[in-house]
Amino acid sequence: MRILAYADRISVAPGESLAVKVSCDGLDRYDAELVRVIQGDTNPAGPGYREERIELDLGGPFAGRHQALRPGSAAIVEPFPSARLTDGLTLAVALWPTLPGAGRQTILAARDPDGGRGFELALDESGAPSFVLSDGREEVEVSTGRPLVAERWYCIAATVDPVSGVVRIGQRPKRHYSAVGDSGERDHRDLPSGGFVPSGQRLTIAARSGADGHLHGFFNGRIEAPRLLSGALPLAEALGSMDRPADPADPRLVAAWDFSRGIDTEGIADIAGSAHGRLVNLPTRGVTGRLWQEHMRDWRQHPEGYGAIHFHDDDLCDAGWETDFTVSLPELKSGVYAIRLFADGESYYVPFCLRAAGESRKRLCFLMPTASYLAYANNRIGIDVPETEIMCGRLMEMHAGDLFMQAHPELGLCFYDVHNDGSPVYYSSRSRPVVDMQPGWVGKLGGVGSNLWQFNADTHILGWLEHIGIAYDVVTDEDLHLHGATALEGYDVVITGSHPEYYSLAMFDGLRSWIEAGGRLIYMGGNGFYWRISFHRDRPDIIECRKSEDGIRAGSPGAGEYHSSLTGEYSGLWRRNGMAPNVLAGIGMVAQGFDESSPYWRTEASWSGKAAFAFEGIEADVVGDYGLSGRAAAGIEVDAVDHSLGTPPHTIVLASSRIHTQLYLMVPEDMLDPTPALSAVETEVIRSDMTFYDIDAGGAVFATGSIAWAGAMAWNGYDNDIAGITENVLRRFLDPDPF
Repeated sequence: MRILAYADRISVAPGESLAVKVSCDGLDRYDAELVRVIQGDTNPAGPGYREERIELDLGGPFAGRHQALRPGSAAIVEPFPSARLTDGLTLAVALWPTLPGAGRQTILAARDPDGGRGFELALDESGAPSFVLSDGREEVEVSTGRPLVAERWYCIAATVDPVSGVVRIGQRPKRHYSAVGDSGERDHRDLPSGGFVPSGQRLTIAARSGADGHLHGFFNGRIEAPRLLSGALPLAEALGSMDRPADPADPRLVAAWDFSRGIDTEGIADIAGSAHGRLVNLPTRGVTGRLWQEHMRDWRQHPEGYGAIHFHDDDLCDAGWETDFTVSLPELKSGVYAIRLFADGESYYVPFCLRAAGESRKRLCFLMPTASYLAYANNRIGIDVPETEIMCGRLMEMHAGDLFMQAHPELGLCFYDVHNDGSPVYYSSRSRPVVDMQPGWVGKLGGVGSNLWQFNADTHILGWLEHIGIAYDVVTDEDLHLHGATALEGYDVVITGSHPEYYSLAMFDGLRSWIEAGGRLIYMGGNGFYWRISFHRDRPDIIECRKSEDGIRAGSPGAGEYHSSLTGEYSGLWRRNGMAPNVLAGIGMVAQGFDESSPYWRTEASWSGKAAFAFEGIEADVVGDYGLSGRAAAGIEVDAVDHSLGTPPHTIVLASSRIHTQLYLMVPEDMLDPTPALSAVETEVIRSDMTFYDIDAGGAVFATGSIAWAGAMAWNGYDNDIAGITENVLRRFLDPDPF
């Protein structure tokens, strides 16, 4: 991939603009065009790739330039009152390192990036605390010589006495074990020849400023309560000062940052009042600090226990690229579009949703699961996880896109990764290139020339709607979150994507309110409405998910860290929040497997009764024994009825899958006791239920309970029973008559 790009928005209306940010590697020029994405799967057994070029001059060709991706989180204080430190310096901070010894890592620095003048507290290459002074020509460094132990709290202090010329540094663990040997201090009795010269207008936390204008030397771990005082305190007093809050009335206090304030913001507060700062690349907040106790569960109720920020060298919230060109969208029909960038046989797509303009809404809406796209953004599972081939029951095909993502971890992480220090990933953002959200994308899970996962799987649905000639609009998860049920006003029917897994409270409530007001939902997937997410209150490009308690996950939050830092909401499964998917869809996630899918066996209710319209013209007892996703219609991740979790009592089961392979396993939240007898239970539990229920206001829900459904629908050019069932349901749902 020699072209990468992203846009400032993922949902626009005619008349609105899209700012496109591009980076080229070895390309002097590139061009751009607007296309409508109709069917993005390139599987030779599928219905065929389709896109429609839109005649619109985007202003190209454009000059190519490289824009770098620079991961790593930090805090920047600018301006910083360094002039108050001329009488000497006392620096103290609490620290919980996660990768001590993995290279030099800056804790706090105020250095001139050109000459290096100033001071820096860091962990040296061995993982021991180190303090550096420089006058711009000569540099002095003193280290405790005692490496810190990972994931233990320490107090670190350093002092500079310009009169005596003594520099001191010391460390003290929160809990002392004499056999560990991780406490100590050291003196150095020579300042640089130029003396103590506090630098600059800029102070950085968890990284240092480089001469190239960028941040370097990122720290991995938690930092809490850094403070700076004028004058050199005795080292024992400096270390002991961390046992109590900084005193804003102390005339020696230059700056003291209380990270327990503004946890839901991207700012850091100085209680001394003159050195507030900003965060870069969204390090993790709402995490426990050195004062946390077991009764503290919510940072809103006990902020004093959450005074730490967890910094990572691989955080990436916003690539920060400059805009290369802007596209003003003309009056076009609503749909999924993309800016296609191309040069010398290379191409890259920037997909987005074009909403309907004004009063021109159709009766049908496709709800594009953009939150789930972000949850899996640049997902490298399959190479990073050696168990994937066992899980999928086959050797994995690695394609160019997989290898590119593996070679470029600077693209940023998703909810199925862990950070370099092993901590869970809580945030994802679209303000960066998302290379696995490409029409035509060929990835590891798709087999030969296909991708059964996320964006391209959803274009099976778009291609089917084009095939049967029913007009539709497109609305994104982001629109639903921002506007609730209003985003769906005027639509009689809403179709989900194949995997609408990640939902905010506003999304869940908005969709449920729309159904209760008479809307009709076709849930065209599996594992839907599973994880609760939070959107950044000021930036809808950022979402957060903390996978608390249980569920399918790459890592779990630590004790006391189950509340979103962006909103304070309790996170985790919707099921654990008292709103299981069954409440909305009638069914909920029961199992996953990534080898072979299964067909559906019809029930008696499919032949006659209120919901028999779904099978009109379908004579087979077994349907969906074919497909592009595991060679059948029920698979990958499957949902089933469970009345104990809120399935409406009058829900009708029209068909169910059976006999899934042994690689299909129950979700962990259902495995209460992993005994040998569980295999007998799994035989009954692991299935996909095709269901229908209606409500008094005229609303209704039809659910397929399978991610593989859309891939079966696309089989044989959309000429099959699964496509027929779906069309029957859609046309009946568009008919306003009561059921």
